[in-house]
Amino acid sequence: MKRILLCFALFVSLFGSVVVTRAEDLAAIKSRMEQRLPALDALRKKGAIGENNRGLTEVRQNVDDAGTVSAAENRDRLLVYAEIGKGQGGASVEQVGRLRARQIAKSSTPGVWLQQESGEWYQKK
Repeated sequence: MKRILLCFALFVSLFGSVVVTRAEDLAAIKSRMEQRLPALDALRKKGAIGENNRGLTEVRQNVDDAGTVSAAENRDRLLVYAEIGKGQGGASVEQVGRLRARQIAKSSTPGVWLQQESGEWYQKK
């Protein structure tokens, strides 16, 4: 569990030391996620996208291009979670995602919609 937590710290620092066999793919994912971040932040601020309890984004209001942005972000997050899991002795994507969800909740800014383990949504204060 400590190894997974350490891996997430590396993820948060934008994959700085994560070692994967497909470094070019990870670099492409990182680039896409960085380019998408302003749109994602704007949709979070509007309340259109929230962070669920599985470490993925979820459309809460279908405005602008929320569905497209959310789907693209989730595809990339799942790829990253799979790579992290492989590097941690085979942790599942679900395990990695749930741990990441807790980290996202802690680091989110006020106003972001988050999903509790129970499935209930709340807005961070």
